[in-house]
Amino acid sequence: MEKTLKGQAAVGKRNLLMFLLPSLLGILLFMTPVSYNGDLTIMIAVLAKSLQAALSGSLTLIVTGIISLSALASVFATLFKPAFVTRSAFLNTLFNVSPVWLVSRLLGALFVVMVYTQTGPEILYSGDTGGLVLNDLLPVLFAVFIFAGLLLPLLLDFGLLEFVGTLLTGIMRPVFRLPGRSAVDCMASWLGDGSVGILLTSKQYEGHHYTQREAAVIGTTFSAVSITFSLVVLAQVKLEHMFIPFYIAVCVAGIVAAIVVPRLPPLCWKKDSFINGEARPADAEATPAGYSRLSHGYHLALARAGKVESLGQVARTGMHNALDMLLGVLPVVMAFGTLALVIAETTPLFSWLGMPFVPLLDLLQIPEAAAASETMVVGFADMFIPAILATSIESDLTRFVIAALSVTQLIYMSEVGALLLGSKIPVNIVELFVIFLLRTLVTLPVIALIAHLVF
Repeated sequence: MEKTLKGQAAVGKRNLLMFLLPSLLGILLFMTPVSYNGDLTIMIAVLAKSLQAALSGSLTLIVTGIISLSALASVFATLFKPAFVTRSAFLNTLFNVSPVWLVSRLLGALFVVMVYTQTGPEILYSGDTGGLVLNDLLPVLFAVFIFAGLLLPLLLDFGLLEFVGTLLTGIMRPVFRLPGRSAVDCMASWLGDGSVGILLTSKQYEGHHYTQREAAVIGTTFSAVSITFSLVVLAQVKLEHMFIPFYIAVCVAGIVAAIVVPRLPPLCWKKDSFINGEARPADAEATPAGYSRLSHGYHLALARAGKVESLGQVARTGMHNALDMLLGVLPVVMAFGTLALVIAETTPLFSWLGMPFVPLLDLLQIPEAAAASETMVVGFADMFIPAILATSIESDLTRFVIAALSVTQLIYMSEVGALLLGSKIPVNIVELFVIFLLRTLVTLPVIALIAHLVF
């Protein structure tokens, strides 16, 4: 009996340490603000920037090789289905893809080779289109994916999400109709990068912690733009001195959009079932009798930490995460990001789509409404384009509105949109565009109101 009690105590102490130490390290790396070169960021971003600096001369070649390898391996696996691929759950999932994703990877490989070698139409490898994606965006994603993928198990596998999720369910479920653990996704995005939040959300969805509706809502609503990038956008429109009211406008509009947009189609039409089709049990988030919310979260966290058999298992999970993002998502970002930017640069499509916003901008008393309307929809291609176009607008109020709107629109195909499409989160490109428009319509009046109070 005494040996049994000692054994239980040892297991309890092990599980407590397995919960506390990795979770605290995860909080330090993913969610603790640090100052780096004068910017507020997180340690994962600092590590990523350090890797970029170390590989600065060869990153575009590395990325080109990864995307080309992904396309060739996918063609080989999909057409010939070799036994070593089909017998491995990870390799089979990674390379034996549907025709749509096979075409996306082939297109991404074609674009990346043409941009790297600067062959074919100049519009493809221009610094405003494919050159922007390959030289500016993909190296950043490469570095983020490596560290975020390898270290994400610190947040996922040791009980932190169970603990935080249980504590915050009372807020997140009634207000946003989401599990409490989704607050961690939002915090990681807000302090670090939207790509980290999408990676976290995708893994939670694949792990049967989010339903299809929840994953789609979190991916399109809570993959918030980092504070650092918000500063960059504000500097572009020469309103750095307005950061506090600007970020208040972004946060208020973002919260309103997070409440309203998920209750509208297409997000409200998503199934409330897990990736395997099963529904969430009705009592899954209930606090058992005899437990407080805190003690129940602590119990769930220790139980989750107890499932970790070895650090080698955790390392393998991290390697799988990183490879999944590098080989599965980078090609899709290259394909869809380049296409969206080519459309934005060579056609008046986004200007035409922005024209219906002129009456709304006039109604909201936004000066230079016609010029501002051209920026309303172009952000779907890339978040930074509206800020670039806004520099020619004289009104400070209008530039303030355009900058804040471009941040709260959230979905842009040169990164977040392509990342969502490359993940297993159940959204397609048409739905993303509709959600983008809904976010624009919901947040624009909120931002305009705050702008009129400020100016």
